[in-house]
Amino acid sequence: MEKNINPIKIGVVGVGYLGNYHVQQLQQIEKAEIIGIYDADKTRLNEISKTYSVKAFSDCNELLNLCDAISIATPTSTHHKIARNSLAAGCHLFIEKPITQTVEQAQNLLQIADGKNIIQVGHIEQFNPVYLALDRQHISPMFIESHRLAPFNPRGIDVPVVLDLMIHDIGIVLSLVKSDVKEIRASGVKVASNSEDIANARIEFENGCIANLTTSRISQKKMRKMRLFQENTYVTVDFLEGIVEMYELQETNTIPPKNTQVFPLEGHKEKIVWYKKPTIEPANALRLELEHFIDSIIKSQRPDVDAKSATDALRLAIQIQKIIEK
Repeated sequence: MEKNINPIKIGVVGVGYLGNYHVQQLQQIEKAEIIGIYDADKTRLNEISKTYSVKAFSDCNELLNLCDAISIATPTSTHHKIARNSLAAGCHLFIEKPITQTVEQAQNLLQIADGKNIIQVGHIEQFNPVYLALDRQHISPMFIESHRLAPFNPRGIDVPVVLDLMIHDIGIVLSLVKSDVKEIRASGVKVASNSEDIANARIEFENGCIANLTTSRISQKKMRKMRLFQENTYVTVDFLEGIVEMYELQETNTIPPKNTQVFPLEGHKEKIVWYKKPTIEPANALRLELEHFIDSIIKSQRPDVDAKSATDALRLAIQIQKIIEK
């Protein structure tokens, strides 16, 4: 541990499916000290308390007042209220995605925090080692196609699939495409729940980039793939399998870097194709993002996925959802 740095006292509010893993990973972070946990479901609260030997609080506000930071892993409908109470208690916040139910609620949290409290949002895919490797490649795509498919799970049906799953890809796209949105086209279908279970969105940006996103939570198998195209470069990303592959068009006389395969381009003697497959070191994405949260507090720096970027992703997701509902 860094000298003269006391552990960040943190509590976990909501210890259901996701909150369970928050407790598990936070216990392994040396710079964090779990003060306790809270959940409205007392049976679940006591179960997780015994499993991880952490204190269970029957009063959420009592936990907030003892902490430097709070991890919120409750249903989206409760995020705003819990976050407001946490900020009032002076806590920094880690909030699972989406940040809130509405853009207005998210903006309210930004206003309350006012730069004094750190807010990081759990867009976990942006801490996937595959994304981190992609981010180092300085990609500037002009066409993006993604498929995020998952088997049906009743746990996520409190929100439409756009806010449940597509928002991951929306966050990634907004982080890669530094441009305003020009036009959105979208459609979706309700199949097994009261909100859309499959959706497609075509997003056109002011700089000309097109993103075509398809998301389903009624698939027979999981898929989390993205393809990116830009001038002279094609990149495929498999977030599930941890694979990035890059194809670059180069002049024949260029010297490739180390660990790059070279292929001829049929019909083009003056062009060759460089093929690169970066080495991806396996890592726990949740652990990485929670460590980043703790480090951001210690260093008083803006986290990579802050409240503003999460609000931008939420705004676009809601715009897509409204178009589908029309």
